[in-house]
Amino acid sequence: MSEVDPIRPGAVHQSLRHDSADLHVAGTAAYVDDLPEPPGLLHCAFGHADDGHSRIVSLDLEAVRATPGVVAVYTAADIPGANDVSPVAGDDRLLAEEVVLYPGQPLFLVAATSTRAARTAARAGRVVSEPLPALVTIADAVAARSLIEASQVMRRGDADAALAAAPHRLSGRVEMGGQEHFYLEGQAALATPGEHGQIHLLSSTQHPSEIQHLVAKMLGRSHAEVTVEVRRMGGAFGGKETQAAAFAAAAALVASKTGRPAKFRADRDDDMVATGKRHEFVIDYDVGFDDAGRIEGIRLELASRCGATADLSPAINDRAMFHSDNCYFLPAVEIVSHRLKTHTVSNTAFRGFGGPQGMLGIERVIDAIATHLGRDPLDVRRANFYGPGRDVTPYHMRVEDNVAPDLVAELAERADYARRRDEIAAFNAASPVVKKGLALTPVKFGISFTTTHLNQAGALVLVYADGSIHLNHGGTEMGQGLHTKIAQIVADVFAVPVETVKIAATRTDKVPNTSATAASSGADLNGMAAYNAAVTIRERLVAFAAGRFGVPPEAVRFTQGEMVAGAETMPFATLCRMAHLGRISLASTGFYATPDIHYDRATHTGRPFLYFAYGAALSEVAVDTLSGEHRVLAVDILHDVGRSLNPAIDLGQIEGGFIQGMGWLTTEELVYDTRGRLRTHAPSTYKIPTANDRPRRMQIAIWERGRNAAPTIHRSKAVGEPPLMLAISVFSALTQAVAAAAPGKGLPSLDAPATPERILAAIAELRAR
Repeated sequence: MSEVDPIRPGAVHQSLRHDSADLHVAGTAAYVDDLPEPPGLLHCAFGHADDGHSRIVSLDLEAVRATPGVVAVYTAADIPGANDVSPVAGDDRLLAEEVVLYPGQPLFLVAATSTRAARTAARAGRVVSEPLPALVTIADAVAARSLIEASQVMRRGDADAALAAAPHRLSGRVEMGGQEHFYLEGQAALATPGEHGQIHLLSSTQHPSEIQHLVAKMLGRSHAEVTVEVRRMGGAFGGKETQAAAFAAAAALVASKTGRPAKFRADRDDDMVATGKRHEFVIDYDVGFDDAGRIEGIRLELASRCGATADLSPAINDRAMFHSDNCYFLPAVEIVSHRLKTHTVSNTAFRGFGGPQGMLGIERVIDAIATHLGRDPLDVRRANFYGPGRDVTPYHMRVEDNVAPDLVAELAERADYARRRDEIAAFNAASPVVKKGLALTPVKFGISFTTTHLNQAGALVLVYADGSIHLNHGGTEMGQGLHTKIAQIVADVFAVPVETVKIAATRTDKVPNTSATAASSGADLNGMAAYNAAVTIRERLVAFAAGRFGVPPEAVRFTQGEMVAGAETMPFATLCRMAHLGRISLASTGFYATPDIHYDRATHTGRPFLYFAYGAALSEVAVDTLSGEHRVLAVDILHDVGRSLNPAIDLGQIEGGFIQGMGWLTTEELVYDTRGRLRTHAPSTYKIPTANDRPRRMQIAIWERGRNAAPTIHRSKAVGEPPLMLAISVFSALTQAVAAAAPGKGLPSLDAPATPERILAAIAELRAR
């Protein structure tokens, strides 16, 4: 086996810029809608249902067809294959058939010579429908017992007995809203017809293989006749894992029917109305604990609004159950999960995939215990941490890599938690209007797809005779720096500068049968697959050089762009030219399947995760008790990414995840009317965080002691999703600040998002007790 120098410029563990950073800054990074439009291009738009749950009586499309510029109009009857764009259950229609399930559901598809013509025509359809009862809220669905699947139960120990025997017992509820993905690049796809009925699709999707499979099924073609390509997305956050399928399928249908290229670029309002969000949850808890706040028994009941179809809701709700423990040992626990079917757009994947909701529930429990006992919430958190003899999760997996206690202790010391808590108590005692809150919360997030077969990846590495390297893998780039990290991994194998590696678009005809770039597993899976491909080529080069120069293979090494074989040294490019002339293959595929994971969903037991990623955040907030407005004053974050593949990119992911989580918990509010229509479907009414919302002081550090005990690529850890849950510290701090408005009255009933209206309501309710 060859030898690779551990540290050098261009290798892994270095802070290198994003591969498209210069293009982003210059505005020249090409997205689907930026590409030159081919001759004869048609533009697509959906005609959406305005009303909610209803039966279609008639659909008059004559005015649509008569609109200037319209070339074709299609309904479900025009689909040659399966009218299905669902990931698993087969219940998501591309175009509605007899019944409208939710407002915004696509009824028909328009193809026109311009975007304006298509959108204008799409609003000219005349629909006569018979309204049917609409279940909109979680309470509606609970009352009607409307479920997308049977309620699930996860348990360990005897929760009833432990609750009955506990010295203290509390019950309560916390509610949390959903969240719009608000990716900068909206849903987009460009379909081009090819020879013999083939289709090429450029799609802004996290899951090219799923798009390929669904489009093939819709057109009645084989997978090999559909190629999906993704160079980059302008953000996704889970919203392009399944939701991109309808737009890609619509463009493919038009291209197939007309023989002309077709593009779908969704209007922002339509995008928000017709695509899924983060799941809303209501969590009820019943907890028993001792005088130190240590939990002895707990029952959690989770209810989520899944929407009209299954989408990924079963797996999302499973992960909410998995993370209902966060960093805490629950000796006797029962977790019940209700997956509710409503007549609203189907909710879907969003960064964290149910984990944030489950985690928010148990953090509210910890805050409730601390308030009841009059103890510091951080002391209660520490009392409940996993530890020796207390290391088995509710799903019977042993926590073998628990660094939460050490990481939290280090953050509390470096951020001066104890002093600041005392100072805030003094401030609140002297300030009648503005109240401050401080909270330090941990994160333990499981890494792997919980659907076991998805934990696999492939890659293709080509080394050319001039020493340049072409890299293709199954992951997709959505701004998170995945391509950069994997280029670093491949460059490291050959000890060449990272600029030597040219990153190609993700394509289903290069790497087949890929999993979505999701579950924070992009670098873990695709990085290892690319590494395996590169190592295969390197081993061929080592064997060739050893034979050519008469040295044993172990005497061949790669360093700083050169190959050294005994006394012989030459540039890497020279070696590649010699190997080519020597008829040595310089191309290889690579494959990786995550080891040591298994899960029995019937019993909700097993080892669904290869490892856990950890972090902790300390947030300080101030609340104006007259207006309900708040400000996040300071944030200190310490996050474990193992041995970081690229610290600069990882720090960006930590900051971005935190701010996005802060938006979910404070300002981003989805409002629906009684028929299920989304009323907050534009930036004018839906408030994502801005630069002004960033805390005045924000200190982020990667935990220097971080290592991954699991055999991941270069012992790194995932960083995509875990940082979002660090923002729970903001919500806990706001809870403390509201509690300070009425000292001694207990824990406020503050729900998320903590808008000014909710903060004022919580203060009023607390003072009235």
